[in-house]
Amino acid sequence: MISGPFVEPLSGKSPKQIVIFVHGYGADGNDLIGLANYFQSSLPNAIFLSPHAPEPCPMNPVGYQWFDLTSRDPAVLWKKILIAADHLNEYIDEKLNEYKINDENLALVGFSQGTMMSLHVSLRRKKTMAAVLGYSGKLIAPELLKNDLNAKPSIYLIHGDQDPMVPYQETLNAEASLKEYDVEIKSHISKFTQHSIAEDGLKIGIDFLKSKLPD
Repeated sequence: MISGPFVEPLSGKSPKQIVIFVHGYGADGNDLIGLANYFQSSLPNAIFLSPHAPEPCPMNPVGYQWFDLTSRDPAVLWKKILIAADHLNEYIDEKLNEYKINDENLALVGFSQGTMMSLHVSLRRKKTMAAVLGYSGKLIAPELLKNDLNAKPSIYLIHGDQDPMVPYQETLNAEASLKEYDVEIKSHISKFTQHSIAEDGLKIGIDFLKSKLPD
């Protein structure tokens, strides 16, 4: 079972919501857990969790990956994504059960590969979670949603206009694809921003989660 750092609710009470940070390729849970400091004042009753991905990353010996990006074979890549999705779903289910919280009080916040995972998992779960906030990511194999789509969470995708790792057009493509499936989705492109989270994107994300997670 994957695990990672967490931050207890600012209120000091039992959590009413769960926010799970899903880190990027070659990073670990510590990379995003600091974002909890920015979200806490707006979500004082939320617990923030930031699990490490299940596999060591060959490109960064001290980091982790949700799935290997070295293969150019779409079938091989898809198989690895499905394995990673099983790990993340198992973690989500364990935490919902542990804190006795329902999916409507759950949000995923992804960065880069973590956004890819958050979109993949959230759209296929049996129950619809409250929200997905994705930074600097993409929607993998949107054409497969025709048969796989099972849930429609509220989604906000945010991207830097100068991202050299994942072009911001991927966010626009994801938005267009998901609108075809009647998924509630918005996007924002942060100016003069590379593969990172800009101040305007962070504020938008905070306001978005506050509006979607019932207190």
